[in-house]
Amino acid sequence: MESLIAVVREQGEVARFLAWPGDFDLDRGDHGEEVHLASGAALEGFAGDGSGGTYFFCGEGGEERPIVYADSEGGAALVAIGLPELLRLLLVVPWWRDCQAFTDEESHELAAEYLEDMPDLVARRDRAAADLGLDLPEQAEALARLREVAIRVGERFVLIFTPEGHAYEPLIRS
Repeated sequence: MESLIAVVREQGEVARFLAWPGDFDLDRGDHGEEVHLASGAALEGFAGDGSGGTYFFCGEGGEERPIVYADSEGGAALVAIGLPELLRLLLVVPWWRDCQAFTDEESHELAAEYLEDMPDLVARRDRAAADLGLDLPEQAEALARLREVAIRVGERFVLIFTPEGHAYEPLIRS
C-alpha cells in the first residue's frame, strides 16, 4: 500500500483541501518547543497547522502509529490511531478544534458556517477521500471516535514540555 503522506504530497487537490479547511500542512512538522512523551516512547512531528500546532506520530513504526496533536498554547490530545483515522477526521470534521462539546449539533452548526464560506466543501471532501482511498464516517461517528481515542487511549500519551517537565493540558476532557 502506498504511503498516505506520499499521496497527499502528490495529489494537489487533496493537499489543498487538507491545508484548508483541514488546517493540516505536511511542511509544518517542527513544533518549535522541546517536548517528549511521559512514557518515553518516540515522538515524530510530521505535520502542523497555521496556529503553531503540531501532529506527532508516537512510538515506532509507520503511518499506523497513534497521533498526538499539540497546540501552541500548551494543550495536547491523542486524536487518532493511525494516519487514515486522522485524515478521515480532517476530511469529515475539519473544525474539530472548535468543537468543544463534541456534539453532533455543535458540529452541524460549525459545518453550516464552513459551507457558507465554501459551498463546494462536500464535493471537494469527497474527491479528496476518493483520491486517498478512504471511506468516510458520519460527523457524529468521527467526533465520537475522536473523544473515545482522546479519553480512553489518550491517557497513555501524555505530552511533556521538556524544559520545565510539566504536562500539556488535555485538549479533550471527559
